[in-house]
Amino acid sequence: MKLILATKNQGKLAEMQELLTDLPFELVSLAAYPELPEIEETGESFAENAAIKAEKVMLATGELVLADDSGLEVDALGGRPGVYSARFAGAGQGDKANNQKLLSELSGVAKKGRTARFQTVVAMAAPGRETAFAVGCVEGLIAEEERGDGGFGYDPLFYLPLADKTFAQMTPQEKNQISHRAEALAKAKEVLRTMAADILKQDTAK
Repeated sequence: MKLILATKNQGKLAEMQELLTDLPFELVSLAAYPELPEIEETGESFAENAAIKAEKVMLATGELVLADDSGLEVDALGGRPGVYSARFAGAGQGDKANNQKLLSELSGVAKKGRTARFQTVVAMAAPGRETAFAVGCVEGLIAEEERGDGGFGYDPLFYLPLADKTFAQMTPQEKNQISHRAEALAKAKEVLRTMAADILKQDTAK
């Protein structure tokens, strides 16, 4: 039984595979489907974008699909970059440029005003079923400079006071215990186990 993880982001894929390893599915990435076109994220919310990806891949493959959309919401920037997190500095500019733009826009903002959160919405789409969702969130601060060599995206800037580390300073195991994606996927796993049981019942009845 396959579960397609609808992402080409290698950092995100590694986290998903680690967090979903105990499910009764063969985890397959989009790399196994090179014929699928690039999916445009045209939604105005994380949930809309996650659903667009999951449903388009499900319709193209006929398989159970999990997709997520995640982003950084910075209070001093009115919630930006939000759904535009991956292209904050412009399409194709990459993580470094996004981080530099964020630091530039927060220049002069005191530590107490640099509150932010990472949000993740996971969408699960299966043939003949309504798309299901799971949500995760983690609160933190935006550091004044990049710290750490791990993770991806805004991880070098996302500082968690209780851990006294950025996400990029944590081991993958540490991050996967507390991250927004870990919370969302923990909730998603319960939905996926129910889906797996239903699929097995249908297959047995055929």
